[in-house]
Formats: sequence, structure tokens, C-alpha cells
Amino acid sequence: MKKYTISALGLIVFFALQAFAQEHYTEGPVWQVTLIRTKPNQQDAYLTSLRERSKPLLDEQKRQGLIQDYKVFLNTTQHDPQDWDMALAVQYKNFAALDGLTAKAEAIRDKIFGSKQAALQVGEKRVEMREILTTMILREVTLK
Repeated sequence: MKKYTISALGLIVFFALQAFAQEHYTEGPVWQVTLIRTKPNQQDAYLTSLRERSKPLLDEQKRQGLIQDYKVFLNTTQHDPQDWDMALAVQYKNFAALDGLTAKAEAIRDKIFGSKQAALQVGEKRVEMREILTTMILREVTLK
């Protein structure tokens, strides 16, 4: 009997802590954000590459429900030349949406680009235009 009481008390404490941890916000979608620094005089070429190559890919992923949305941000408040100047953000419904994503995204990539090799060539050209500083996964929350 004592075991059950301790187990029940443990469960109550566990759920109380979970409720307390989320009392300030409601969980929303998940964002993958990549911070980029374009090389000197390459921002226009990089944006052209994104528009011509990445936009059709992302639009198809959105149409098929793999992603919810995507955005491109320009940093208008760079603090120094080493700071990022562009961010690419892709929105997913939740963390579960990332499960099995690679295979589905590769099928779309091959459909849009024609082959993995063609996509690799685009990536190689982009190396000349930009440097990826970091990529992070962020959880969007709505304050209560």
C-alpha cells in the first residue's frame, strides 16, 4: 500500500512540474533557422539563386505539407562585418514533422532538380557566394 502511495505522489509531482513548466506559454511550430553571411558583392547573386532554385523546392514542400512556411530575413542591423546578413527560416508543424523528412525532401529535390548531382552543383556554386554561420532549431511559443 505504501508503494502505491509513493508512486501516486510521484506521478502527481511529475505532472504538477510539467504544468508549471508550461504555465507561461503555449507551444507552437518548430523553425529551422540558418544564419548566413554573404561574401562581398554576392548578396544579389545569392538571392537570385534562392529565388530560382530554392523557392520552387520550398513551394513544393509546402504544397505537399512537409513544411508549413518559409521566410528569408535580411539583417539591417549588422554590428560588424563578421555578423550574419541573411537568415533562412523553414517552419514545421512540430518536431514529429522532422521524422522521415530526409527521404521525402530528397524525392522532391530530385523531381525539381532532376537529380542529386544537379542539386549538388547548385550547392557548390553557393559556397562561392556565402558562408553558413550556424543552423538552429527553435520552438515558437505564444505567451499566455
